[in-house]
Amino acid sequence: MIYTVTFNPSIDYYVKVEDFKLGEVNRCKSNYKYPGGKGINVSRVLKKLGSSSVALGFVGGFTGEYISQCLNNEGINIDFIKINEDTRINVKIKGNEETEINGEGPKITKEQLDELLKKIDKLTSEDFLVLAGNVQNSVDRSIYADIQERCLKNNVKVIVDTTGEALKLTLKNRPLLIKPNNHELGEIFNIDIKTEDEIIKYAEELLKLGAQNVIVSMGKKGARLVSKDGVYSSSAPKGELINSVGAGDSLIAGFISEYSRNFNIIEAFRVGIASGSATAFSQDLCTKEKVEELLETIIVNKVK
Repeated sequence: MIYTVTFNPSIDYYVKVEDFKLGEVNRCKSNYKYPGGKGINVSRVLKKLGSSSVALGFVGGFTGEYISQCLNNEGINIDFIKINEDTRINVKIKGNEETEINGEGPKITKEQLDELLKKIDKLTSEDFLVLAGNVQNSVDRSIYADIQERCLKNNVKVIVDTTGEALKLTLKNRPLLIKPNNHELGEIFNIDIKTEDEIIKYAEELLKLGAQNVIVSMGKKGARLVSKDGVYSSSAPKGELINSVGAGDSLIAGFISEYSRNFNIIEAFRVGIASGSATAFSQDLCTKEKVEELLETIIVNKVK
């Protein structure tokens, strides 16, 4: 089974405004809302691709109830822990430019965190665990690394999608996959990466530090997969960018959906690229039909 963890879910409230003006009354042209959070996005895309998952994490208040109900309606298995404060709301303003106002995450107590850890301790070598997104200030930055250490004894296959110090701390525990973009890759090593050779060089450094596979997403320039078997490139499919939110989560979901079926890293990379691009070209997260359409156009080449 695939499990996803979202420490800090949200309701993502999208507002379309013709000409957003700061300091004035703006009237929206349309609005819509979705359950948000990187792990939740992964579970939603997995469902669309025909793969089952269990969404773990923390929800609270009427906003948390809304998220739970939405996921239930989509047929997604949830095993959330109830917390005392309301789940946050993020506002995404789509005008001439995109503006985001992200809410502050609710506090998670030690007792609530221990409850999550007990659930994770039951996972086995047959399971995949996706740790995605940043955690709120009430949780230690090392929590993903701590969870990985607990997973080592049962050989759970762990995928990590976070940034900065939280990501670096996980490398020693040999995550199956990490997915920095080119900017985040530079931040890990405190440099400004400008060339593809540099992307490959520093992705290979992440392998030396413990990661089993690294996918570096590069927007319109596609992505690179760096693994023990070599370096592979994929160009980005052509299409109109509609929604950048959730594209990276969709890449993770596409990858793990395919990899969990046949353990073919190259085909998993292809499906991941198709899934991420399909979301970027859609209003909400991708559909299976759109992923299959784009998959036909994606060619992966070994470059090293």
